[in-house]
Amino acid sequence: MTGKVLVTGASGGLGLSLVEALTRAGRSVTAIGRRAGSDPRLRATGVRYIRADLTDPAAGAALCDGVETIFHAAALSSPWGPRHGFEQANVAATRHLLGHAARASVRTFVFVSSPSIYTQMQDRVGITDRDPPARRPLNHYARTKLLAERLVLAADGSMRTVIIRPRAIVGPDDTVLLPRLIELVRRRAVPLPRGGRALVEFTDVADVVTALLLAERHADAAHGLAINISGGRPVSVRDVASSLAKALNLDGRRMHVPMPIARAIARTTEFVHGALPGLGEPRLTRYSLATLSYSQTFDLDLARRILQWQPTHDGLATLLGKAKRC
Repeated sequence: MTGKVLVTGASGGLGLSLVEALTRAGRSVTAIGRRAGSDPRLRATGVRYIRADLTDPAAGAALCDGVETIFHAAALSSPWGPRHGFEQANVAATRHLLGHAARASVRTFVFVSSPSIYTQMQDRVGITDRDPPARRPLNHYARTKLLAERLVLAADGSMRTVIIRPRAIVGPDDTVLLPRLIELVRRRAVPLPRGGRALVEFTDVADVVTALLLAERHADAAHGLAINISGGRPVSVRDVASSLAKALNLDGRRMHVPMPIARAIARTTEFVHGALPGLGEPRLTRYSLATLSYSQTFDLDLARRILQWQPTHDGLATLLGKAKRC
């Protein structure tokens, strides 16, 4: 691939790695982010960096001119926050960008979504791309990512649209997952609902970047599809907590929390923090409880067949390596 590329969310962890990979491949990249000044690593790539608010209907119009492929990685990614903010950042911004892309005759649109659309209060093992999302999303992030997916799929035809859903991304620029896990294991006793037997699959950012690049390369076969991506190595929450505590030289004491009590705490804290927004994010939400308590693993057959992709990194090792450096 040789055409011009537009990357949104370029100042985030995934965006940074994607931009670096594209520039190494000799692509002409325009990077969009919300920060006033680009990351030093982003500046080092020499790409054109533009601060833009994609919730503004006019913000991305001129940026799509002459672009062959858009990688839309920008999102409001958080387990908690006001409904309106998620709808603007994840749904409205995607709608605006798709419109600009169609008018500019962009050829390929690769959208970064999330397997959070599957998260619910039950184990889901070996999820395929044909399996339905949770009937009732547990937070605004999951709900709005699903709404944005539907917009992207509806636009297939005016351009080639592909959806990639990477699970639990870890890497050198992770400012989302690892800090939350560190906060969890630094508590006096780590709460482990259901004994911590829930399985999770971490995905190294390098594998996610490869999947995104392959989605562009194989867009003729992949367009109109939503493809799940994960590290493919299930590990229990209990083992993650123990390994992370060891990496941070903590004692890692574990505390069993009965599910009825944990659910009551999550519902109560969400109600209180919803009524008093100044309190910020609750320490336990229904979404975070579900991710700690119930397994979510993936069947990667579609990614292997359509994208010719498979994970090559151990996501947990990546996570622990960064924790030790921290």
